[in-house]
Amino acid sequence: MTLLKWLDENIESTLLIILSILTVVVVFTQVFMRYVLDSSLVWSEELARYAFIWMIYIGVSYGVKRQAHISVDAVALLFKRKGKFILGLCANIAFLTFAVILTYFSFEVVVQVTRSSPAMDIPMQLVYAAPMVGLLLTAIRVIQRMKIQIDIFRSGE
Repeated sequence: MTLLKWLDENIESTLLIILSILTVVVVFTQVFMRYVLDSSLVWSEELARYAFIWMIYIGVSYGVKRQAHISVDAVALLFKRKGKFILGLCANIAFLTFAVILTYFSFEVVVQVTRSSPAMDIPMQLVYAAPMVGLLLTAIRVIQRMKIQIDIFRSGE
């Protein structure tokens, strides 16, 4: 299996697992420190928050990949095969446009941010990059989904 194929199949799920484990460990450690040792970690809440932000945006891409987002299909039920295809394609084009526009504006925000986080002193660009990376991955996944839709429609399934 090539590296690109592995990344295509596993990048979101791997990142989500790592971020979830990190969040659970950090929050558990903070709770243990606070209630058992009567002390606290200054940076733990900040790290958990930033990991959660990254999980949200990576999760959008993962949802597109797995076709797990909520959708309204009442209108699609009114159409036959070709109408459903066109409606689905239009929805994906709208979602792709949304993802590309937000990726562009997220990039502008990342470039402008110059401060560091208060507790961990990491560049806030790392936190503000989450929407940019997540929505760029989402745009790639939407394009992949559109290709699959077109291939299925052409094959007549």
